[in-house]
Amino acid sequence: MSTPQPPQPNPYGQQPPAAPYGQQPPAAPYGQPGPYGPPQQPGQPGPYAQQPYPGGAPYPGWGGAPMGPPPKKRRVGMILGIVGGALAVVVVGIVAVAMLGSEVEKSFPEAEYKLTIPKTVLDGRYTLTQDLSDTQGKQIEDEADGAWDARDTKAAVGQYAATDPAKKNAGVVISGMYGRFKNTDLARKNMMQGAAKSDGAEVAVPAKDFKPAGSDVTITCQVLTKQQATIPMCAWADGNTGATVAEITPEIALQDPSDVDLDAAAATAAKIRSEIRKPIG
Repeated sequence: MSTPQPPQPNPYGQQPPAAPYGQQPPAAPYGQPGPYGPPQQPGQPGPYAQQPYPGGAPYPGWGGAPMGPPPKKRRVGMILGIVGGALAVVVVGIVAVAMLGSEVEKSFPEAEYKLTIPKTVLDGRYTLTQDLSDTQGKQIEDEADGAWDARDTKAAVGQYAATDPAKKNAGVVISGMYGRFKNTDLARKNMMQGAAKSDGAEVAVPAKDFKPAGSDVTITCQVLTKQQATIPMCAWADGNTGATVAEITPEIALQDPSDVDLDAAAATAAKIRSEIRKPIG
């Protein structure tokens, strides 16, 4: 019986290091045999051999999805069908807007009347001195451009002086527009407020509504004071025309505002309207 040989010492005189903290020695790399894994047959992968997989995980449930069949490609007809559907949605939206615009347009009255600046007004008592439609009137048109309750607007602005030379310093001022208008009651109110906001003007007698004999519209009048002068002014607005008018005489300018006859002023405005408002064509 032979005597067993003592184990050969480590060539470096050290024992193999133990796994830290009681851990097991590392396993051999996936798919490779090693001293800590079962022996492998040549040509066979190990139990942990990697396989191709989608999603970065080897098996379903490990954070990835199983590889399925490749997705079917959509036919061109299907894609163009989607494009056509999207176009239909846009077209329907445009048609709805167009129809809405058409309905809005229908809500405006037809253009049947216009305003003129004749040579004389109030049965010839006042004669035109300046037609300001192309100057101050242009400013009015620019301000009215794009107004949601007005269409096809044109301005008519004129200044008149007494025809009788003996009646110096008397005059009439007309500032108006014609076209197609809605909200005529609001328009009269706004005309009154606009005049009251002019530089140096103050409302001495608030706006009141009148219906002069023979008039088919309401006339709104108020009394302003400006530069110590009393100024009665009136306005009307219908579906086609709207204007403010003021007759100024030395007697009226020196009156106490509370003494101004606004009924007479409204009748004067109605008379001027009948003279400058004419059928189109």
